[in-house]
Amino acid sequence: AHELVPIISHFFPTTAVHYLATKCVDSVKAHHQGKKWFMPWGPYQCDKIRDFDEAMAKRIEANNIVFAVHIPLPNKEMSPWFQFMLVILQFDIAFKMYNQIQEGAVATLDVGLAYRDSTLSKWTEMAHSVEKRKLNCNFTTTKTVENEGRYYECDLLPFMELGSVSHKYYLLNIRLPVSERKNLNVGIGEIKDIRLVGIHQNGGFTKVWFAMKTFLTPSILIIMIWYWRRITMMSRPPVLLEKVIFALGISMTFINIPVEWFSIGFDWTWMLLFGDIRQGVFYAMLLSFWIIFCGEHLMDQSERNRLSVYWKQVGPIVFGSFCLFIFDMCERGVQLTNPFYSIWASDVGTELAMAFIIVAGICACLYFLFLCFMVFQVFRNISGKRSSLPAMTKARRLHYEGLIFRFKFLMLVTLACAAMTVIFFIVSQVNEGHWHWGDYTVQVNSAFFTGIYGMWNLYVFALMFLYAPSHKRYGDEQSSGDQGGNSGEDIQLTTTITHVDGPTEVYKMMGKESQE
Repeated sequence: AHELVPIISHFFPTTAVHYLATKCVDSVKAHHQGKKWFMPWGPYQCDKIRDFDEAMAKRIEANNIVFAVHIPLPNKEMSPWFQFMLVILQFDIAFKMYNQIQEGAVATLDVGLAYRDSTLSKWTEMAHSVEKRKLNCNFTTTKTVENEGRYYECDLLPFMELGSVSHKYYLLNIRLPVSERKNLNVGIGEIKDIRLVGIHQNGGFTKVWFAMKTFLTPSILIIMIWYWRRITMMSRPPVLLEKVIFALGISMTFINIPVEWFSIGFDWTWMLLFGDIRQGVFYAMLLSFWIIFCGEHLMDQSERNRLSVYWKQVGPIVFGSFCLFIFDMCERGVQLTNPFYSIWASDVGTELAMAFIIVAGICACLYFLFLCFMVFQVFRNISGKRSSLPAMTKARRLHYEGLIFRFKFLMLVTLACAAMTVIFFIVSQVNEGHWHWGDYTVQVNSAFFTGIYGMWNLYVFALMFLYAPSHKRYGDEQSSGDQGGNSGEDIQLTTTITHVDGPTEVYKMMGKESQE
């Protein structure tokens, strides 16, 4: 089983490492020697005890016990390629008749975090905080004397999150101060051990991820420059759809730029927050684009080519993105100064976070259904235009049938891309929060993660390539070859499918078509 762990871990972007805290004794002698940090092993390791029974035998008080955890395990080093570090905590609490866990029990932890980059250097304090975590434990068997010593089943607790892993070694010292007068750590049961799970990004996945970004950034930049050059060559001003496609390209470039390379050499703890902001901007732009993209191809709208027409659809997307930003700032924004802070630590924060994940998932599904409805309307309208095809010459009919086929294919690709994006968004939200509601977990596969990212880039690339204005004027050159009754329909069909002259020509034909 241990041999399979490193093999399996390559399929996922993150790795989980389990740690068992060592119980160190903070004696009076240690205070006089100025020892502030307690190492669980090594040349300067602390005085250890096996369990609390030994502490009672040696008359060591609970306030003098420090739970020490060294990250990583012995003979290993942390690396900046790990990008971030999330630490989850779990208590091992034994059942005792005289010391049961009270209803609504809260554990108070006095925690300190230190780092060093050499096994010979001294520890440097990185953060210190007093945190509260509510215990949610169940005892599955009957509470009798015979069952004393059995462990409660306790939920995992959020403990710490670092936005960068710029140092080789980290040390956690955790105290559980006891004070009946202040009601500190009273009624939390008999804690036997503290277990931690450290989660970080795989170094191999990080290198693949950086390589993808480094390769894709110039690709999107080149197609963007070519696309905008083709638009500026036109005698008319850019239309709304062309502007929105260009804005989508900018947002794709924004998320592509591999600024993560700097995190290898600099201790930028805000990289996680910055990554969330970049992804949020791209989500907002992509969702808004799909609404405008479908709307601009609907032929039954009286007004088009103006952003204000879509305020009812785009407005909620912008508002939702703003709420996402505020929610992220409430957790990762605060973690920039206090890595032990978690919005999941309080009842109100947990309910708010759970509500946000559920509402975000429901809204994503509703958005996709609405987009399907718009695509259905576009298909219905385009099918209505096919009635004019039999009256055309064979060459022109084949030309337009090819255009319609390619356009429908693009719309189906759009729908598939939207479906994958919605699924990825929901899975990502569930994956970030799964530690907080028990053992239920959804692992995001590395191939799925990079596949979605690659799909976005290919989709944006294809849009700019296909929707770059063409300098061939099929509508103007060939309309004279057919009867005048079909010329209006011809130009309208051409401009809708290929966007040669933009929606401006469509507006001119709308009145004539409605009369016909």
